[in-house]
Amino acid sequence: MGFDRFNRDIHYLRISLTDMCNLRCLYCMPEDMPFRTPDTLLQDDEIHRLVRIFARLGFNKFRLTGGEPTLRSGIVNLVQRMADTPGVKVLALTTNGLTLNRLAHPLKEAGIQRINISIDTLDPEKYRRLTGRDALDTVWAGIRAAEAAGLEIKLNTVVIRGYNDREDAVDLARLTQEHDWQIRYIEVMPMGHVVDFQKQHMVTESELRSTISAGLGPMDILHEGRLDGEARVYRLRGARGTLGFISAVSQPFCSGCNRARLTADGRLLMCLLRDHELNLMPLLRNGATDGDLADRIEKAVWLKPWGHGLSEDIHPRRNMSEVGG
Repeated sequence: MGFDRFNRDIHYLRISLTDMCNLRCLYCMPEDMPFRTPDTLLQDDEIHRLVRIFARLGFNKFRLTGGEPTLRSGIVNLVQRMADTPGVKVLALTTNGLTLNRLAHPLKEAGIQRINISIDTLDPEKYRRLTGRDALDTVWAGIRAAEAAGLEIKLNTVVIRGYNDREDAVDLARLTQEHDWQIRYIEVMPMGHVVDFQKQHMVTESELRSTISAGLGPMDILHEGRLDGEARVYRLRGARGTLGFISAVSQPFCSGCNRARLTADGRLLMCLLRDHELNLMPLLRNGATDGDLADRIEKAVWLKPWGHGLSEDIHPRRNMSEVGG
């Protein structure tokens, strides 16, 4: 298994399939964001080769991210190849939902088990303001398609002060009263070109829980407070679904971090918020054996940093869309 020097079991790889996105969220990328050309990104065979190597090293959970991963040409076939790889036990996807009305069923058939869909508000005008696109109805159609396909659904909400931290957060939490979904509230993290915006608009978990409880009544903590992945989970009394709070800034969970990230251009990051990376692309394209790659990956895992460094005012240069969420 892939243990690091702090005895954390690193077995979860998030793979960015592309840096492209069909939204322009305020906290993520500008309207004129340049994207990488396809030849500078990992190709399907290269991704599949790396998945096989990671699986042999003990990684068993894989999540496809972006940008928007469903913009990747041939994603259904790539998912099928990954799902058929020995050692891959969990295969998940994070998406903005805009293509799910068409792709939810094929992705489920190919092997996706869990899906996280980004939706920051239920108000169409606020959605347009936050994402730069008038597409909320399309997202809802995608959510319904994912539900019909039998996918396990979680809805991701990045909370931005002054935009969606009050009634929008309550409206989203209300969905759990009727749906067996988890609404996940994510603290905005300072990254890339929007560090100042993110710092000014962060809302802490404690503040958000107070807002939701004031609107919908008390919530009870689940799992005796243990994290479910990166989320601390609560349930409103009488609700079918749950509320997850991902609070990497105000309540870091670095001591239990079990993940690594592979960017679309082939760089392995052992921490979302650290710039140190292992560039696998030249190794893949210049004759490295599987053994060579495995050795380099094992060394990177061993050197995984203890924490993200935000308390030291360390911020990564890359944007979230470049790293892969």
